[in-house]
Parts: sequence; C-alpha cells; structure tokens
Amino acid sequence: MDEIKLNTHYPLFNPLRLGDLTLANRIVMAPLTRSRAGDGHVATPLMATYYAQRATAGLIIAEASQISQQGMGYQDTPGIYSPAQIEGWRLVTDAVHQQGGVIFLQLWHVGRVSHRALQPEGGQPVAPSAICADAMTFVDGEFVSASEPRALGLHEIPGIVDDYRRATENALVAGFDGVEIHAANGYLIDQFLRNGSNHRTDQYGGSIENRARFLLEVMTAVIAEAGTDRVGIRLSPVSPANGVSNSDNWALFSYVIDQLERLSPVYLHIIEGATMSSRDYEPSFDFRKLRERYSGTYIANNGYTREVALQLTESDPNALVAFGRKFISNPDLVERLVKDAPLQSLDKQTLYGGGAKGYTDYPRLADEPIAQD
Repeated sequence: MDEIKLNTHYPLFNPLRLGDLTLANRIVMAPLTRSRAGDGHVATPLMATYYAQRATAGLIIAEASQISQQGMGYQDTPGIYSPAQIEGWRLVTDAVHQQGGVIFLQLWHVGRVSHRALQPEGGQPVAPSAICADAMTFVDGEFVSASEPRALGLHEIPGIVDDYRRATENALVAGFDGVEIHAANGYLIDQFLRNGSNHRTDQYGGSIENRARFLLEVMTAVIAEAGTDRVGIRLSPVSPANGVSNSDNWALFSYVIDQLERLSPVYLHIIEGATMSSRDYEPSFDFRKLRERYSGTYIANNGYTREVALQLTESDPNALVAFGRKFISNPDLVERLVKDAPLQSLDKQTLYGGGAKGYTDYPRLADEPIAQD
C-alpha cells in the first residue's frame, strides 16, 4: 500500500489522532449486519478473515452486537454477553490488529425491532411504550414483521443500562480498541428519544430532557467503564428507519449533541439523511450546524462518494467518512479510493446469512483480470 502514503495532499488519506489512538487514514468501515455468527451467536474464524481483509480502513466499526439475548432482533447476529462470545470476538480483534488495524464494536439493543422467536423463552420484545414497530426482522432465513412489544417497567431500565456497561467491559476484554453505542436507526435508544415511539409519562418520557435520559445514562455508564477515548456514539437525526418518528428533530438532537459535548465521547457518528437512502430526506435539517455544536471528532455517514469525502475532510480537520456497502464488495476500498479505481458492485443476494460467498470472496484490485484491447 505504498501508493496510499504518496497521497499526502489529500487529508482523507492522512493519519488522524482519535483519542489516544492513531488512525492510518480517515476512512471508516461502518458497522454492517451480515448475520453470519455461529452457534451461541459467537463470532467465527470466517468473520475474522472478513474483518482482517478490510483492516486498511483507518477505523473499523464492527457490526452491531447485542448486549443481551433480549437485545437481539435478527437471526445469527453476534452477541457480547457470554464468555464464548468474548472468545469469538478475540479471533476477530487479533486478526485485525495483526494487519495493523483499529477496531471498535458497536453495542446494540434493538428494543421493539424483534420477534418472539428471538426473545428469551419466546417473550415479547421490549420498548419504551407498547407501540408496534413498522419494521421487519430476520428469522429462519426470511424477513418477517416485528412482534408486538411490551413497555419496559421503570425497574427494568437500570438493568439494561448495566447491560451496556457490562458489554463494554466484555468488548475491551475481547481486544476491541473501543465501543460505539448504537443510538440510531430506530432501535431501543432511538425509540426512547422519539415522541412517536415514546409515550411514557415517567422520568423517561414527555419532555426532550426526559426522553434523552436513557441515552445519557447509557453513555455515562459506558464512559465510566471505558473512558472517553474509547467510546463513540452513532445517531440518525432525521432517519425514519424502523418506523420511528419525531415532531421536532432539530430541538431533540441539538439538545442531545449539547449533552454529548459535555460527556466528550471520542467521536460522534452521524447518519446524514435517511438510512441507506436519500441524503436530503429532510432538507431543512442542517447537519453542518449540528456538527458545529460538537467540538470532537465527527464521522459522517450516508451515501458518500470519493469526491464528497475528499471535500469534507479538506474542510473539516476533525472529520472522518464512513463507508458501508462499498466496504462489503471492496475489501481493498482504501486502495481503490486512493487510486480512484473502479468499485465492484454488491451482490445483494448474499448480504445476510450464508458463508464465504459474497462475504470473503470479493477480489482485490491485484487479483482482477486485466482488460484486453
């Protein structure tokens, strides 16, 4: 990868300090659910190969991993709550570190975006309020509608906060360089934030301050466990993913960002627009002004091209850019971006479940056939 080092006039390809870590470049592999965990929701050697292939990213954020069985919403997703899961993830972190990479783990509780078949003893999924998600889950190899949830009791919430803390502890034992709290895309923390999914009348509902309480309690507990340099957070301020809605996104997320500024996580990871869709889903929402409220490192996400990524990192010295599906089909995405080489297309049929096909068998530039005149 010597050629990468020659592109020093592009900040995107330059090193960046992230807390006490040095990233080789400002290209981030976004967390991507692939549903390839083994028995017991344990990361496998094949997953270690997959992540090691992509270790030239400045930062890998490994796929969302449930903090408990209750937090699971899709078949064959990995967890980080059992000793076997810790050992499985150790295979992955060792493989990435051997390639010189840096890797965080995204911590996940899906809340109402689940199915009884995935829950302990076939119970109902949990949520801030007993409002069914307009969402699909992945069960027995197919997508099915989410089950009707039950509202969390007030007495249950501290236990879930502690599940996040314990998952953080487990992730560090497994060798991860840090964790990302998944507070986006209509999952449990996002469900608490939005007044369309949170109709509670206690201290976790009603006002913006109350709806943000769960998120801030989770962040406080996780940072106390790992330190500010090892904790990031992902938000999706305008995305309607998994059926969430809110009456005033600017008021909600400007408050949330102001509170996060006080807690100082190592980065803020923002999905700009609708998840896996339009960047201008809510054109009146000003992501630039939102970013200005946060003084730390910013990870921009959603539909970035090479050109737009170069522009952002030229203008913002503390910005990184996350690429998702481009990393699935291009394990050497960093090299391709440096060389401005063509990107391989994605095989959508192999996104979820299965084995090596569409997972670890995408060729690198050096392995592609040379076009003949």
